Amino acid sequence: MKRFVVIGGGAAGFFAAINAAERWPDLEVIILEGGRQVLQKVRISGGGRCNLTHACFDPRDLVSFYPRGQKELRGPFHRFMTGDTMAWFESRGVALKIEEDGRIFPASNRSQSIVDCLLDQADKAGVILQKSTRVNAVEKTENGFLLRTASESIPTDYLLVATGSNTAMWKAMEAIGHQVIPPVPSLFTFHITDERLAGLSGIAVPNASMRLGDNKLSSQGALLITHWGLSGPAVLKLSAWGARSLHAQAYQFSIVINWLSEPFESVLKTLQQTKQTQAKKQVGLRTVFTELPKRLYQRLLVAAGISEKDHWAQLSHRQLEALAVQLTQGVFRVQDKSTFKEEFVTAGGIALKEVNFKRFESKIHKHLFFAGEVLDIDALTGGFNFQNAWTGGYIVADSLEA
Repeated sequence: MKRFVVIGGGAAGFFAAINAAERWPDLEVIILEGGRQVLQKVRISGGGRCNLTHACFDPRDLVSFYPRGQKELRGPFHRFMTGDTMAWFESRGVALKIEEDGRIFPASNRSQSIVDCLLDQADKAGVILQKSTRVNAVEKTENGFLLRTASESIPTDYLLVATGSNTAMWKAMEAIGHQVIPPVPSLFTFHITDERLAGLSGIAVPNASMRLGDNKLSSQGALLITHWGLSGPAVLKLSAWGARSLHAQAYQFSIVINWLSEPFESVLKTLQQTKQTQAKKQVGLRTVFTELPKRLYQRLLVAAGISEKDHWAQLSHRQLEALAVQLTQGVFRVQDKSTFKEEFVTAGGIALKEVNFKRFESKIHKHLFFAGEVLDIDALTGGFNFQNAWTGGYIVADSLEA
């Protein structure tokens, strides 16, 4: 009997092990987990609800949510993607729901539903689970691989490394010839100390746009003011796409914010028209732009050198221009970053050029596979990192030649 060992008791590892055991009944399947618990990231994701995947059903659209891995995942997503993930879990008794923003969760709103399903399916398929078994080294042998732990040596014909952002396992892969792209944080929020934001924690703008001061990267989406600076989808997108360049700048850089996602000229024209139609009214009485929270609008007035009690008729053309700049071209200095909630994601891992993505197999060593975040693949928040794990795990299981 041939053996398939999975290093890592996370989403990708369990999914590969279950599908391999079901697909190849004569194969011995073992999961080795270094800790005392498995599926920990599944348990905490989505605030404990488990954002399983995302309601994006076209592979060409789905890959656009991956700053690293776009090209490599296009083919795999044609084989196993969102709809297949949903069908897999639903056919095994997990009811799912799609929320308005496209995120997909178990109907129970409990990540435990996903954990229980994976544990139950692994048990039914005969997968052997060994916890507290840390692999210290991997050796290539004539017929497969030899895994060294503190207490034993485990031979295997097929090996899947699904350890996520695990520095020790990356070093073990480097020891047998693989290149590892150095990991840097992705999906983080911005620390900003600025009078325009002070005391406005909790205020959200539904559709802002921002770009790096050097104009190389931009993003658009909801923006949330926090007690430490800025968060929200627009920030997370920019942090993901700019992960490496922002790391190189030690997370000290400038961003330009357009709170309205409208051109400067259009906003200036609106302000000029308001001056004509609301001449006798105070500027700070209400915001001209309904999507902009009043408290933020009033703070931007001050930054433009305008008093809330000024009347529109009093404002000069220069003041109107200054306000339009604050609304559409405000420059903010970022001093640092922080991790987004508990969902720590890194950009980095096994170099993609060394992997055959038709099988998620190493191009250097036959029968060595990789799946999940151990690869230099990462995605935006919203269930996309899990979809990469499900797809990789499924294709690895289907690629074994048992």
